[in-house]
Amino acid sequence: MGFATRGYPVGQTPDEVGQFMIALAKTGYLIFWVGLFKTVAGGLMFFPRTAPFAILMALPYAFNILLYVIFFAHQYLVVGIPDFAACALLIYCYFDWYRPIFAGPTPVSTPDSHGGENAL
Repeated sequence: MGFATRGYPVGQTPDEVGQFMIALAKTGYLIFWVGLFKTVAGGLMFFPRTAPFAILMALPYAFNILLYVIFFAHQYLVVGIPDFAACALLIYCYFDWYRPIFAGPTPVSTPDSHGGENAL
């Protein structure tokens, strides 16, 4: 639980990435607002109607964690890879819900002015 509220720890002698993370932690943005966003997305996953939307909300954060652990914090791969994999699996499971997003535009029938079957 403490890991979630404190964020990723930075080494004793921080490099450029470590200094950037320290600066983000000092602003309060990373811990409060991103934590609030993650909490809202996690809460929405409990309701079947909002779960697909919550998964889309969580995807950018999970992808950012994956990139962070791959390029900078290799010791946390055990956290980052399953986090992103779970998000990708949930997107796969809800893909029927997302399918209309990728479909082309649907044709709209217009009323026929000659009294045909499409006439009002």
